[in-house]
Amino acid sequence: MMRPELLAPAGGQSQLEAALRFGADAVYVGGSRFGLRAYAGNFDADALCRAVDTVHARGKKLHVTMNAYLYNGDLDAFAQDARTLERIGVDAAIVADPAAVEICRQVAPGLTLHLSTQANTLNWRAAAFWHRNGIKRVVLARELNIEDVRGIRQNTPETLEIEAFVHGAVCASYSGRCVLSNYLTGRDANQGQCAQTCRWKYALVEEKRPGEYLPVFEDTHGTYFYSANDLCMIAHLRELVEAGVCSFKIEGRMKTDYYVATVVAAYRRAIDNLFEHPEAPFDESLLHEVGNASHRRLGTGFYFTQRPADPPGAVEYDRNADYIAKVLQVGEDGVALVEQKNKFTRGETLQLLSPAGTVDFLCDGMTDEEGAPLESAPHPRQRVRLPLPAGAQSGDFVRRRVK
Repeated sequence: MMRPELLAPAGGQSQLEAALRFGADAVYVGGSRFGLRAYAGNFDADALCRAVDTVHARGKKLHVTMNAYLYNGDLDAFAQDARTLERIGVDAAIVADPAAVEICRQVAPGLTLHLSTQANTLNWRAAAFWHRNGIKRVVLARELNIEDVRGIRQNTPETLEIEAFVHGAVCASYSGRCVLSNYLTGRDANQGQCAQTCRWKYALVEEKRPGEYLPVFEDTHGTYFYSANDLCMIAHLRELVEAGVCSFKIEGRMKTDYYVATVVAAYRRAIDNLFEHPEAPFDESLLHEVGNASHRRLGTGFYFTQRPADPPGAVEYDRNADYIAKVLQVGEDGVALVEQKNKFTRGETLQLLSPAGTVDFLCDGMTDEEGAPLESAPHPRQRVRLPLPAGAQSGDFVRRRVK
């Protein structure tokens, strides 16, 4: 088996740093235009330059999403951005629109192109077609099962790379190509402005009884026709590798740095375990670990069935741990300056999350920045000094187990 790339999302600089620290081999980000996550932090040209330097200094790769579908008025601006990406040396641009492929080949011939999942590549002939037309890597449609993936790999040139999603939110629409947001809010999902209308609660209205909402019962919380389960393939990475996937993609450019760190660290361990101890069974604790980040009900999507599980009903997020604080600085005495994210109190048992793993510790000796004792940290973004376990570093996270 060939060890796959672990590809992590970054909506901004803090997520980029977390992805790199916690084990990603590559990171994908959005520019200021054309990236399908208009409301993420994103990176302008100067920030992309700095990101390239940061990522390459650590021996990793940076991919930039350019996968919006383009209108006539977008073409010149897209060409300008393609030239910029080539000039600053990003490792790949992720595109979907055939016009985007053609423009990049014309104005930025040195720019490596990956085909977005938005292009919904479902078969080997389509994958081979895109490869002949300048695509180095295809990000497969999320509607495929394992045998579909295997068939694409077996019938395409070895020079074509295969990338697949392994974790994160899933769109209820076909490969993400949805117009529901456009229709209900005027925000174009195919240009990065999705209003997440599939997560809303809907009811039935009869024509002659306007204003009377008739529920279509699904569960005790209401009716959710569109809201999909989250994808989680951490227990099935071997099957994906054997099917020919060379890059494991985590969804989440709208997620926090804590989410990115938690999920990336778990998948890093799962990949390393698979290749360093190939005969060992899957470590079930890693399923619990990814659950420490906020998530919807987890499932395996289409990989093992032609029909995924029914929508989970109310969009209730679950988590096995509360995100408590981010470590900003650690002194030589082991006392750290942390920024509070959720309330915690003196005497609680907390857990430090670092690239080396996790360790429980007693929250004791809390003070404010000036050294005055504290019994609790109740205020958002409050800065607190807190003794941490040996080895803690800036960029680590503190959490509280709830399950």
